[in-house]
Amino acid sequence: MDSRERVFRALQHQEPDRVPRDFWATSETYGKLCRRLNLPDASAVLDHFDIDIRYIEGPRYIGPRLVVHPDGSANDIWGVPRLKQTVGTGEREQSYHSVTRFPLAAVTDCRQLDDYEFWPSPDWFDYTPVHAEAKAVRERGRVVAFMGDRLNRFAQLKPAMYLRGIDQALMDMLTEPEIFQAITDRLTAFYNEYLTRILEAADGMIDVLVTGDDFGQQGGPLCSVELWEQRLRAGFEGYIRIAHAAGVPVMHHTCGSIFRLLPKFVDCRLDILQALQPGVAEMDFRRMKAEFGHRICFQGGIGIQRALPFGAPADVRAEVRDRVEALAPGGGYIISTAHNIQGDTPTENVLALIAAYDEFGRYR
Repeated sequence: MDSRERVFRALQHQEPDRVPRDFWATSETYGKLCRRLNLPDASAVLDHFDIDIRYIEGPRYIGPRLVVHPDGSANDIWGVPRLKQTVGTGEREQSYHSVTRFPLAAVTDCRQLDDYEFWPSPDWFDYTPVHAEAKAVRERGRVVAFMGDRLNRFAQLKPAMYLRGIDQALMDMLTEPEIFQAITDRLTAFYNEYLTRILEAADGMIDVLVTGDDFGQQGGPLCSVELWEQRLRAGFEGYIRIAHAAGVPVMHHTCGSIFRLLPKFVDCRLDILQALQPGVAEMDFRRMKAEFGHRICFQGGIGIQRALPFGAPADVRAEVRDRVEALAPGGGYIISTAHNIQGDTPTENVLALIAAYDEFGRYR
């Protein structure tokens, strides 16, 4: 059974030969694995681990040159300046791009948004590479996924936070709903057209669309279920509707405790829920599988906060075993970490992760 048959069977809530695998890691983690395994690049690592899903790069940015500031920070396509930060040393080094300023933090009137000079256009991208990239993955028997990079992913709340600031964006949902709506209207207008053009260029070659918007924190959702319904459901459901019209299932990434939102995701016809962050409130995977596993598929569940960075290989093995027992029966599960494996994770634990997939992932 190849990757395509394996994943599609799992998405139909049937048991394939083994649990399908995805793999999310930072570039630093890939670098360490390449050195340890004597492999040339990340693609070779994925092949070595027999990972079933591949993420294509997608459209190329061809728009106006993005502003670089004197402090070394550079604007993303939304005009949000980000500065590369490095933490840790040696084998534990990891780099991130931190927001240095929230460009719309001072907005007090929707009319001010009309004067913002950095609203992007879908015309700023070349979509022609999408088909060839996807076709190349399919020809290797793997599943094609597209989600964009971390700074340009189909979302609403996270880019609103980058533009307004985390606290202000969350307050806007309650106290400045017109401003919040005006910003998210611009976000979804861009992403709806961007997505439509990607799917047209792919011409049926994309197998899974991945959206990403964090709706949870450690103790529960970032907002009430009622507020999510009022402020975020329409955009969330809109992305799914566009993908489904092209025959493409949708996987949504959200960190945190989101169990209370899960019925809403199901109502919106989300196909796959990604992250399943362990160790946070209410995320009982056995309960999620029992109550919703017949209507939605799951991906993730292996934590990156405890066992992988700080535990022993035996701890990693135990976590994989538990997730397979909780989520794999009857299909509907793609095993993976809940987020990117960070640079502070010992390589031995990553190898133990894959070994545990081999050990516990077989259905028969």
